[in-house]
Amino acid sequence: DWGFTQFMMLSELVEPERGLIVNDTVKIKVEITVQRDERYYYDSRKETGYVGLKNQGATCYMNSLLQYLYHLPYFRKAVYHMPTNENDEPASSLPLALQSLFYKLQYSRTAVSTKDLTKSFGWSTMDAFMQHDVQELNRVLCEKLEDKMKGTRVERVINELFEGHTSNFIECVDVDYKSSRRESFMDLQLDVKGCPNIYDSFDRYTQVEMMDGENQYKAEGYGLQDARKGVLFDQLPPVLQLQLKRFEYDFARDTMVKINDRYEFFDELDLDRGDGKYLSPQADRSVRNLYKLHSVLVHSGGVHGGHYYAYIRPDGKTWLKFDDTAVTIEDGSKALEEQFGGEDEPGVSPTGRLQGAGQEGDQQQQQAAAAPAPKQRLKFTKFSNAYMLVYVRLSDWPRYMSTVTKDGIAPYLLERLEAEQREKERRQREKQEAHLYCQVRIATDADIAQQVGSSQWFDLVNYDQLPPSRTFRVRKLTRFSDFKQQVAAELGVPVDSQRYWVWQQRANKTYRPTSRLRPDEESAMIVDLRDYRETGLTTAKHALMDLRLYLEIPWPADSPVQSPTRHEINLFFKYYDPQAESLKYVGHRYVPKSLKVAQVFPLMAQLAGLPPGTPLQAYEEVKWDPTVMIEAIDPNAALHQVGRVMRPAIGNMARSYVCFGPCISSVSFCCRSYAMGHLHPAVSCLLECRTVA
Repeated sequence: DWGFTQFMMLSELVEPERGLIVNDTVKIKVEITVQRDERYYYDSRKETGYVGLKNQGATCYMNSLLQYLYHLPYFRKAVYHMPTNENDEPASSLPLALQSLFYKLQYSRTAVSTKDLTKSFGWSTMDAFMQHDVQELNRVLCEKLEDKMKGTRVERVINELFEGHTSNFIECVDVDYKSSRRESFMDLQLDVKGCPNIYDSFDRYTQVEMMDGENQYKAEGYGLQDARKGVLFDQLPPVLQLQLKRFEYDFARDTMVKINDRYEFFDELDLDRGDGKYLSPQADRSVRNLYKLHSVLVHSGGVHGGHYYAYIRPDGKTWLKFDDTAVTIEDGSKALEEQFGGEDEPGVSPTGRLQGAGQEGDQQQQQAAAAPAPKQRLKFTKFSNAYMLVYVRLSDWPRYMSTVTKDGIAPYLLERLEAEQREKERRQREKQEAHLYCQVRIATDADIAQQVGSSQWFDLVNYDQLPPSRTFRVRKLTRFSDFKQQVAAELGVPVDSQRYWVWQQRANKTYRPTSRLRPDEESAMIVDLRDYRETGLTTAKHALMDLRLYLEIPWPADSPVQSPTRHEINLFFKYYDPQAESLKYVGHRYVPKSLKVAQVFPLMAQLAGLPPGTPLQAYEEVKWDPTVMIEAIDPNAALHQVGRVMRPAIGNMARSYVCFGPCISSVSFCCRSYAMGHLHPAVSCLLECRTVA
């Protein structure tokens, strides 16, 4: 609902002569009907065979123009044959954007977006919320298309459709002298004010002006002479675009105003009337200039804004209303009589007859005519009226209005547009079926090794940086055992070698594997793992079902397969080399929880490729937000006694991250300490600097 289209001036309401105010009171009757909002149920394609265009904010004026141009099949076919490059994108190529838009209007099941087209105009978001001049947009658009069509098979199609010619003449009255100039036009601007109908506008357009008195014409060789000045039509185009001058500048009020006067136009327009009085002597009289109304573009509102929509008759019979996304079948009176403008009276139809049917309605009309006329009638100005009319010459209708099929689209373009349409439909299906699927992302030791020391410094892995092959879109009702088969097929990891861990975000915002999936969980469906879904690090949109798993497989590939017991802990090791100032992931191992930290040093040295007996220092990654906390671990402490990181986890297993490196000195933990000549002598310094960076 775009609001009311009929208003009464407040100054008229309070006029005593109208008799609307009694005892300083105005009684207003309001009728309210509650209706179902059909916007959510109405299917334009199903009901009419056509679809609408989405409004970006204030682009309804452009939508009405585009719908009219689209429903000129000859124009649409020419657009389909404009050359484009394979690497062109719709957002940066006007021809491709318009081709894509027309194709979607022809074959899409839902309303079409115009964002790519406006981007190809070079418009910003702000431009989409500003109403531009429709006539200017039409001219600029056609000029750009005409330029793009030069040198192609569709060159001059724009001119063939819309271009006409006038003959501007000046003819002296008393001497034999005449001057004429031929000019082309793509549309005509017709006066509304002072013209009851469209023929009156053409009469005024071709009205002869006398040049006499102080306004005499200086004829070459004859001096100042009385003369007749006027314009006639040499040639009228097949498609006649008529811009009605609804908006004019009021010099008295020094502002722009909208002319809402009643202005009648007709289903057929005969420009040969009056023995061809609108035609010049040079005009081809064998061409029958009888036109049929094709489109009525409507503005509802005032000079500072309003709403635009269009009535179009694609087949020459049925009128359709194109109101942004909605397309409806309408009666012919909606497109003609109701768009004349002027004023409405209560109980009077748009044609001026009292509402009623058959003989009773005629009797009412006669009684109303016989009754004394009241001093003043309550009238409402109609702010909804036509501002642009499009007529197509009847003799040219078969040529320019013939149906466009896929055979009328350039083959290379058709292939591209069909592929884009299939992709769009696939995305729509995915969106509609999103609640049936979940996203499972898995990380392996190889992924950890690739990220640690390059893009990841604290913790182990960033799931957003994993390659696409690590993301699986699976139905929620898929059994986890079937998912393991899919992983085996795509990643080449045998089912028996797959061991999965779930991740958890801890209170200090670190992100660690917490426990292995139990056998009963691996035999269940994916949806049964919803308690493990990731909600801490993702938006609500992705929190519907986003599982992040760690896939434990031998790494490197020749590493032994580990069979842990409940008395062992899974440790992930990073090695920091202070000389190279590099950090890398060297693997994970299960070790007994009863061991002391120093007893794990030989394993650390082996994983890092260091000589046996290399002095090492182990560190605990505690947290990184709001500040980095890396603490050295007491070598004499037992693993199960090491504070925050070594606590037991679900499944009777524990897990930890251990950073270790060569022991340089006991004073090497200060950031940017230059002990032993190293910039970052301890891993704590490196991680703090990297995290800040």
